[in-house]
Amino acid sequence: MNSLSVRFLSAPTVPSTSQSWTGTRLLAVPSTAPSVSVDVDSARVEPRVEERDGYWILKEKFREGINPQEKVKIEREPMKLFMENGIEELAKLSMEEIDKTKATKDDIDVRLKWLGLFHRRKHHYGRFMMRLKLPNGVTTSEQTRYLASVIRKYGKDGCADVTTRQNWQIRGVVLPDVPEILKGLTEVGLTSLQSGMDNVRNPVGNPLAGIDPQEIVDTSPYTNLLSQFITANSRGNPAFTNLPRKWNVCVVGSHDLYEHPHINDLAYMPAEKDGRFGFNLLVGGFFSPKRCAEAIPLDAWVSADDVLPSCKAVLEAYRDLGTRGNRQKTRMMWLIDELGIEGFRAEVVKRMPGQVLERASAEDMIQKQWERRDYLGVHPQKQEGFSYVGLHIPVGRVQADDMDELARLADVYGSGELRLTVEQNIIIPNVENSKLEALLNEPLLKEKFSLEPSILMKGLVACTGNQFCGQAIIETKARALKVTEEVERQVSVTRPVRMHWTGCPNTCGQVQVADIGFMGCMARDENGKPSEGVDVYLGGRIGSDSHLGNLYKKSVPCKNLVPVVVDLLVKNFGAVPRVREEMED
Repeated sequence: MNSLSVRFLSAPTVPSTSQSWTGTRLLAVPSTAPSVSVDVDSARVEPRVEERDGYWILKEKFREGINPQEKVKIEREPMKLFMENGIEELAKLSMEEIDKTKATKDDIDVRLKWLGLFHRRKHHYGRFMMRLKLPNGVTTSEQTRYLASVIRKYGKDGCADVTTRQNWQIRGVVLPDVPEILKGLTEVGLTSLQSGMDNVRNPVGNPLAGIDPQEIVDTSPYTNLLSQFITANSRGNPAFTNLPRKWNVCVVGSHDLYEHPHINDLAYMPAEKDGRFGFNLLVGGFFSPKRCAEAIPLDAWVSADDVLPSCKAVLEAYRDLGTRGNRQKTRMMWLIDELGIEGFRAEVVKRMPGQVLERASAEDMIQKQWERRDYLGVHPQKQEGFSYVGLHIPVGRVQADDMDELARLADVYGSGELRLTVEQNIIIPNVENSKLEALLNEPLLKEKFSLEPSILMKGLVACTGNQFCGQAIIETKARALKVTEEVERQVSVTRPVRMHWTGCPNTCGQVQVADIGFMGCMARDENGKPSEGVDVYLGGRIGSDSHLGNLYKKSVPCKNLVPVVVDLLVKNFGAVPRVREEMED
């Protein structure tokens, strides 16, 4: 892992340098910025991990005050469950046998997350959620059918979700089935490896990559390479499985910023420099219960060929130097704060090939004044005679029959491909225009997955909630739909409003980027009795002028939420009460 050289088989699509751009551009640190002296204690930048027998472990001298999860990693290397077939023996044990010892109990509750398996001990004892790796959100009809076949056998416990990282999560999995499921994933070109705990999450890209007439660059080659690199082509890559905490990466491909770069630990922003195409780097964006931070410029530009080396360098700096105490202070931005941006940059430079990292391009290629496009419905592709069709998947939940039907539609009308989005929706690309009418008349599109949902439903996002997740404080998906339906009965909304629900402060539902966000909490009703409630957030923005929302109101009981939402929509988003609307008619 000491050197890395990667080249693309074909050049990514980039705009001509002579192309005319309208609007202003986002400014980065000028490439002529002078070098800045960095004063960081040399002892602080001593690597805290070392390689032993192929795995990276925390050095003994840095183990004082570490968190419980770090202790679990030291006691038994999680990746051995996959790379040394430990899962085969674990899967033969009953849950009763597993719970008899701390080692095997930690295996199913913690270490299996390195294989993408999350035990639902609190609400569904003995059942697991399995999270896939799906770079750029691209999945095939064959893969979709296979996942449907897995969840179907679990009856009411089996279902799937489209996640806020363009990914599939399947539910209801039982441990004895895991070895066979892993083999099946490999056969259809999928992996669940390194998708949980202290690993790199699914690389996000433009859901319209390669088909968008207005894209800046096709992100799929980059996200695919990143995912292959991180997992060593699904064989397991222990160089990056012992990070201090989880880590998110995205590659931006259009002015719409569908990828939400400001909330990623590393974001690649397309930028030209001296006539060369490449990327400016943003670093440090994250959410946590104690702190949320937007990504900041690293003052670095990399060529297309240096996407992987730069990712490797950033990851190694974080792996080597990140703190491993309080889990609420172990995300990469905390390290950046400690070292300073120039100090962190210097550590990245040390780990780059030739220890060279160019200063940022003065401008990236994102148009500042750009109205984010809606991908739901029918839209022409850059390929003449073809369109893509965006389907609304209510709060991202699908059943096995839905998945089979989506796969059939992709085969019959498209190219056997589906695209998942961070808003939990699905796009069918490469539909011949001559087939559009027949596709739009399919029962699934008319009865369940609409092309034209209501304005509030269109922007609705919800995490798993306590139906399945043990960390969630409240139920989210069904409640999000119910509250939205009731609000729509009371007010008429004429412009999009994005409402996000998350069951707990871990904010998987990303409430801070929503126009209105709801974070699960316990509240007290009018009688002083404990009840499920939400903290309400307001004012999150996405796109080129993105910023995080702020807490608006704390501890609102869910049963009292509808009038609060109605009031917000009327006062802040131009909604009109339907009673008044009817009187005026």
